[in-house]
Amino acid sequence: MENLDEIRYQEALRRVKKVKGFYTHLIVFVVVNTAILIHKIKTLPPGESYFQMEVFSVLVFWGIGLLSHALSIFLPTVLLGKDWEEKKIKELMDRDKNNQWE
Repeated sequence: MENLDEIRYQEALRRVKKVKGFYTHLIVFVVVNTAILIHKIKTLPPGESYFQMEVFSVLVFWGIGLLSHALSIFLPTVLLGKDWEEKKIKELMDRDKNNQWE
């Protein structure tokens, strides 16, 4: 039973590291893009519009990458259920255990 608890702990630790990595990515995204937008707005020639693709291209494309990162972290839990990983691990361990004796 201790082995199963250790496996659960390692899986939880792996998941926490993934979520932490996403939050780090999110913070860097917000800080860098805020700095870029402030710089672009301050250096904008008089009479120019703030809404230019040049200004927002980094935000849009990096945002797409951030969204895909978020989906890879949070979507499996939403689609497959909270306990799916644990059930799948147990299933694979049981299958390996049964195949070992054949």
